[in-house]
Amino acid sequence: MLAQGVTDMVRISDARMSGTAYGTVVLHVAPEAAAGGPLAVVQEGDWIELDCASGRLHLDIPEAELAARLAQWQAPPQLLLGGYRQLYIDKVMQADQGCDFDFLVGCRGSEVPRHSH
Repeated sequence: MLAQGVTDMVRISDARMSGTAYGTVVLHVAPEAAAGGPLAVVQEGDWIELDCASGRLHLDIPEAELAARLAQWQAPPQLLLGGYRQLYIDKVMQADQGCDFDFLVGCRGSEVPRHSH
């Protein structure tokens, strides 16, 4: 895209990002697409509303359309099952819940803050 003259755009991801750290970036969107979050059903031409002041990200389609798309969505096949990768898939919570192991919640003796930083 840089070769086409695009110098800035909003990027939205449910993952981490390294490099290309210019412009507006929304990371760690939750729930993740692979877990059936709305990002999984975004289609070309859809509008996404980003309200930075209120911390709101919204796929601008009717609720009925979103429900229909999510009902048709199928989880991607899991490759390389087992081991630590499977433990991560099965037990690590989404970014908005702290990306912690679900079995450790409430076991630390102190409250873990869940606010953005």
